[in-house]
Amino acid sequence: MLEKYHHPVTGRLRFTVTPLALIDLLAILPFYLTFLGIDLRFLRIVRILRIAKLSRYLSSLHLFIDVLRNRKEELIMTTTVLVLLLIISSSMMYYAEHDAQADVFSGIPATMWWAVATLTTVGYGDIYPVTGLGKLFGTGSAIVGIGLFALPTAILGSGFIEEINKRKEKQTCPHCGKSIHQ
Repeated sequence: MLEKYHHPVTGRLRFTVTPLALIDLLAILPFYLTFLGIDLRFLRIVRILRIAKLSRYLSSLHLFIDVLRNRKEELIMTTTVLVLLLIISSSMMYYAEHDAQADVFSGIPATMWWAVATLTTVGYGDIYPVTGLGKLFGTGSAIVGIGLFALPTAILGSGFIEEINKRKEKQTCPHCGKSIHQ
């Protein structure tokens, strides 16, 4: 238990303004206010936020959060490249297929559905290119999409390995290399 919460009065007051205590208050408040005739049922959705309290008990969740924090820049850059690829693929496909399928490829935003389905390799088949140039762009988009969507997985995988190794190093004695049990 933390030292700042030890005092019987001020410790309890300090705890009541912590984010987790406020989440608990917002989660149970609608139930008690109904007895006073106040209907705040919409606040019941706040109960979902109580899941955040589980992070204290799950070391794997802490590991995941640490990996995301350490690899934030790489993940943001990969997401940026994916969004740019989505826009470029949509634009190229629109210009290649609009004349042949004006109802399906009616605009670049409408063509983004095709680009998302192709880049994620889901390929529903509801929209597909019929021209030679469109098929060429579609093939290139699918191949590049597979590679780019694999990047976040590789980034997170290497981040997990790195973080686990860091934690293992912290648990060994730097002088003799023996494991330190806490």
